[in-house]
Amino acid sequence: MSQEYIEIRGARENNLKNVSLRIPKRQITVFTGVSGSGKSYIVFDTIASEARRQLFETFSTFVRNFLPRYVQPDADAIENLSMAIVVDQKHLGGGSHSTVGTITDIYSLLRLLYSRVGQPYVGNRSVFSFNDPHGMCPECNGIGRKIGVDLSVFLDMSKSLNEGAILFADYAVGGFWGWGILTQSGLFDNDKKLVDYTAEEMELLLHSKPYKVNINGAQQTFEGIIDKFTRKYITGDVTTLSERTQKSVAAYMTFDPCPLCKGARLNQKALSCKINGRNIAELAAMEVDELIEFIQAIKDPVAAPMVNSLVERLQDVINIGLEYLSLNRETDTLSGGESQRIKMVKHLTSSLVEMMYIFDEPSIGMHPRDVHRLNELLQKLRDKGNTVIVVEHDRDVIKTADHVVDVGPQAGSLGGEIVYEGSFGDLLHADTLTGRYMQKTMPIKEQFRPAKGKLRIVNATLNNLQNVSVDIPLGVLTVVTGVAGSGKSSLINQTFLCQHAESIVISQAAIGTSSRSNPATYTGIMDDVRKAFAKANKVDAALFSFNSKGACETCQGLGFIYTDVAFLDEVKTPCETCSGKRFKDEVLAYKLDGKSISDVLGMSVWQALDFFTIKEIVRKLQALSDVGLDYLTLGQPLSTLSGGECQRVKLASELQKKGSIYVMDEPTTGLHMSDISNFLAIINRLVDSGNTVIIIEHNQDVIKNADWIIDMGPEGGNKGGKVIFEGTPKQLLNAKHSLTSAYLAPNI
Repeated sequence: MSQEYIEIRGARENNLKNVSLRIPKRQITVFTGVSGSGKSYIVFDTIASEARRQLFETFSTFVRNFLPRYVQPDADAIENLSMAIVVDQKHLGGGSHSTVGTITDIYSLLRLLYSRVGQPYVGNRSVFSFNDPHGMCPECNGIGRKIGVDLSVFLDMSKSLNEGAILFADYAVGGFWGWGILTQSGLFDNDKKLVDYTAEEMELLLHSKPYKVNINGAQQTFEGIIDKFTRKYITGDVTTLSERTQKSVAAYMTFDPCPLCKGARLNQKALSCKINGRNIAELAAMEVDELIEFIQAIKDPVAAPMVNSLVERLQDVINIGLEYLSLNRETDTLSGGESQRIKMVKHLTSSLVEMMYIFDEPSIGMHPRDVHRLNELLQKLRDKGNTVIVVEHDRDVIKTADHVVDVGPQAGSLGGEIVYEGSFGDLLHADTLTGRYMQKTMPIKEQFRPAKGKLRIVNATLNNLQNVSVDIPLGVLTVVTGVAGSGKSSLINQTFLCQHAESIVISQAAIGTSSRSNPATYTGIMDDVRKAFAKANKVDAALFSFNSKGACETCQGLGFIYTDVAFLDEVKTPCETCSGKRFKDEVLAYKLDGKSISDVLGMSVWQALDFFTIKEIVRKLQALSDVGLDYLTLGQPLSTLSGGECQRVKLASELQKKGSIYVMDEPTTGLHMSDISNFLAIINRLVDSGNTVIIIEHNQDVIKNADWIIDMGPEGGNKGGKVIFEGTPKQLLNAKHSLTSAYLAPNI
């Protein structure tokens, strides 16, 4: 059969410069290039977006009204697409009722197994579901924890309702929906201190069932304050709320194991049913590599089909490097990399073919030991007859490509072109940044900074840590290494940071990417720019914000108008009043050294460095320049930036803060090989200025340039949680028991 291709002609999304290319079907194509070069605009905003848009157009207009809306990409033609499945790094939500077992359907198979061969027989598969009333523990409703409200934090018993006795913000004095309805209901003496309430009055306040009360002639619903809190924030899925709201309500909660099911989530009838002496909750608590051995030992002929399916799926989890997870692990506790790999496992058992699988940097969070497992998974998907498209920076993943597309030559306005297409072998000889850096190896550090003291961690036992005691040297660069699940994050992000809360943390958490947020607002540059404009023109600084007084009244400072045309896609058009400049005309008339506020937002970072002399602005601009973002314009919406660019905007913002201890969790995420040396230069400046820097990292160039290594392992989960090496990178090369050493040595 002749080779078929996905064809793109004249793609112009964002920074793409009339890009045309052919992507071979049923092969692995890897897109490479520096962060911000345009890889994501081709793969996600052009190919994936158009495939989804065309698929959704096959549904009725009624159904389409409930589906995400995808705008037709800016391209002359996109042809020969298949249905797209995008496997991205977004965290899996779902709250406490969603687990690794439920999201992969492995737990569904376990439920079927217990309903068929478990003894004694207690019912069909629904009896073993903690999300089903027939199976869930009646005490905790299948959560496994008894979540309550800490009344000592929620109430001040020495005050009355009018004095602010309810400390939870929803009931702040003066508010209508909480405090207003409560105090105007006529049910309470608003000046009576809570300590003087009778038992009946306190029960009414805390646990009254909802019922209507008349307030100023209108019917409003009054409900006991604890029952209402429980309904909104405990039994509801709080992961759908903002991070700020989640943090604020968590302060009022207590978390204890369920006294009835002891965390098993199921009722006593379901827990009484066993296979080979174990109930289903005990199997769900096992790590996957232990669970597969238990399943393989089940010899009942009735169970054979279910055992075979379970073994296949569990082996897929092991093959992708997640053998340390248990099926009862809640999905919202997984990292972005773990979430992405769990999504991959879901698709491996699919019988669908001729699909188009799109992966966004799937090697993120992977130790080099596990990358070959990822490559085998990608090849397995390809061999089933699917087209696999991968955006990636990792050398070992790029090597597995049948076809490579290199986007560049640089980032932003200096990118957006195809600089190489072809085989991996020919890429090594291509005169592109990726081609040159594929052959470069960074030398291992020879001179190491001496420690100026030490920060002790003593007898740490959190999660899988096995009574770990370790010293972190002061005044040097320490890199914490080890396979996924070995205990790196438990040691540093949880144990160490609890003891050193003053540390400046640069985590993997995504930054807000709305169209109203840009590099200038996120880094605080905009605040200083507004003040400078206000001082020069003797007016209110709020005029120079498109989120405040200065916003164009027609588009509310967006710069464009959304028009909703019944069941059709929203139409986005530039605002005719401000011509996309986002500000009122009178605001644009004010100048600073001959430039309007819109002119400044249109400047690139390097242009702004030439323009401004204000010390604070220059310092923040220099931080953006230091992380390689000279080309970004100050007003470019963060929603248009790539993952690597967002990571560096965040890094630039955090590095401005004054501190003495910096903790970074895989800061090279999204960075091209050519960006790593720039990143290391920033880190070395920090350390040379007297700071202590601790980095959790898999990147071998970062490991080679550490002053001190702490290697966790030897494996993940309950086979990890130990410090297996402490010393310099050169000493690590001789640590034969270390997996990190085994993969570092060949790259020296």
